[in-house]
Amino acid sequence: MNNQIMLINELIELAVREDVGDGDHTSLACIPFDAKGKAKLLVKENGIIAGVELAEKIFKKIDSSLIFTPLMKDGEPIKVGDVVFTVEGSSQSILKAERLVLNFMQRMSGIATKTNHYTTLLKGLPTKILDTRKTTPGNRLIEKWAVQLGGGVNHRIGLYDMIMIKDNHIDYAGGIENAINKVVDYLKTNNKPLKIEIEARDLNELNQILSIGKVHRIMLDNFSFEDLRTAVKLIDGKYETEASGGINEKTVRAYAECGVDYISVGALTHQINSLDLSLKAC
Repeated sequence: MNNQIMLINELIELAVREDVGDGDHTSLACIPFDAKGKAKLLVKENGIIAGVELAEKIFKKIDSSLIFTPLMKDGEPIKVGDVVFTVEGSSQSILKAERLVLNFMQRMSGIATKTNHYTTLLKGLPTKILDTRKTTPGNRLIEKWAVQLGGGVNHRIGLYDMIMIKDNHIDYAGGIENAINKVVDYLKTNNKPLKIEIEARDLNELNQILSIGKVHRIMLDNFSFEDLRTAVKLIDGKYETEASGGINEKTVRAYAECGVDYISVGALTHQINSLDLSLKAC
């Protein structure tokens, strides 16, 4: 967690350097240095709000004297006309932070809204919605944070916090048994207590995996509904199950009804529309 906080702080610093450079010359030119102002974040589209906590960090990074007053919490439903927060203090500082705050919050809220839609489609079922590593480079922690706020569950953060044996790993390693055994040996040798997930492309590969064991979760990739139901019965609760591969909002409930524990949806982070928000003087 401390590492994640550090990375988020570094992302904010990078975003400020990228946008501000050697100064907001428009504001410096036409806004008096000592001018004070107040602004509100106005909602212009229904959805789930995300990034309030991050917005406060950005405003404080720009100017620690700014007064940030949250009126809504991350993860709350929002509707057109709602005011999410107000910020008060130096007008120059508010203007300097405006676009950074909006860029993060609009995208985060879009992700949270889409995730919430998917989780709502599974209402009454135990299956959880997972995100993937299909994220914007540099923004992964922010985007996965938004998934959580929308009611989804984070898959692994990166290549370092979980073993994921996919089809190419299996092919390059010389088969399923080689891949699993090499991973188990590697983890033991390097004293890394990481969970192991492996991808099965069909029922034949699934049976091979079940005969070997030594894993924690099995990803059932691009399975038909019939084969997925068969796979869940074969696994019989011995390992966690995850359905993956082109699952969308029209098919997600049918996949969940096959009995899998998780469904991973890359579209949560790479096929979203940013939510319409605006920072207005008040």
